[in-house]
Amino acid sequence: MGEAGWPGHQQSLRASGGGPTVLRILVGTQLRRLREQCGMSRAAAADLIRGSEAKISRLELGRTGFKQRDVVDLLSAYGVTEDAEREAVLGLARRANEPGWWQSYNDVMPGWLEMYVGLEQAASVIRSYEPQFVPGLLQTEAYAQAVIEQGQVAQPADVKERVALRMRRQHLLNNPGAPDFWVVIDEAVLRRTMGNTEVMRSQLDHLLSMMKRPRVTVQIIPFTRSGQVATGGPFTLLRFAEPDLPDIVYLEQLTSAFYVDKREDVETYLELIDRLSVTALTPDESADVVAAARATL
Repeated sequence: MGEAGWPGHQQSLRASGGGPTVLRILVGTQLRRLREQCGMSRAAAADLIRGSEAKISRLELGRTGFKQRDVVDLLSAYGVTEDAEREAVLGLARRANEPGWWQSYNDVMPGWLEMYVGLEQAASVIRSYEPQFVPGLLQTEAYAQAVIEQGQVAQPADVKERVALRMRRQHLLNNPGAPDFWVVIDEAVLRRTMGNTEVMRSQLDHLLSMMKRPRVTVQIIPFTRSGQVATGGPFTLLRFAEPDLPDIVYLEQLTSAFYVDKREDVETYLELIDRLSVTALTPDESADVVAAARATL
């Protein structure tokens, strides 16, 4: 069909072992490239599938599922005529519509979190800064319950389901292909009691245990250095093995979240997390601080 670079993208898409969230983003990225290469506007593409520009934007960002008819129409309009090339994209679009394990928690999981969970499961590197709580992937069940109960008004059954979702997410770190998880935590997190003293003892014991894992790196920013790294709230930076997927920064608020993938904005967060890591204690020093906090309880 004459599209420069198509074979490489096709190989990347076929080889992807990511879940449906990643596949949606990959297919959406490819559709956007095809549209731009043939010089078609979003509005014109929207007319072809009897939709809106907003729908095309959601498709290209991987934020919604794909109707096979829409993908067929778009591929034809973009000049993709060879059967093998069309099936490569259509097959991935079908796989992208398959439910992820987390969709069984849809009753208690807001839509803005669903995308993050899918990206988290596919990431090869997760770097995070947490000034408020122990990161979700390192929380005990009792600590997670205390955090969820404090932050959200929910029925007890919903709290139980949300805790179960958080615990299920942690299976990621036990998988053979577990990502590198590197987190910087403010010392205040260790001193802030969530639940009660017993909950905190167990949480800090668990944190010390997780810090011994080869793919988990935890650094503490002590009170004496906090002023050197004045920053905003918590954030997570996700990196993927798939070459077509950009780094993504996740910023969560109480009732919403932002996904940042604009390269210059992501670079700002990369510089920040690097600065935080340089300022923080080494992993061994950090383990000593966690142990000291545990000894005071």
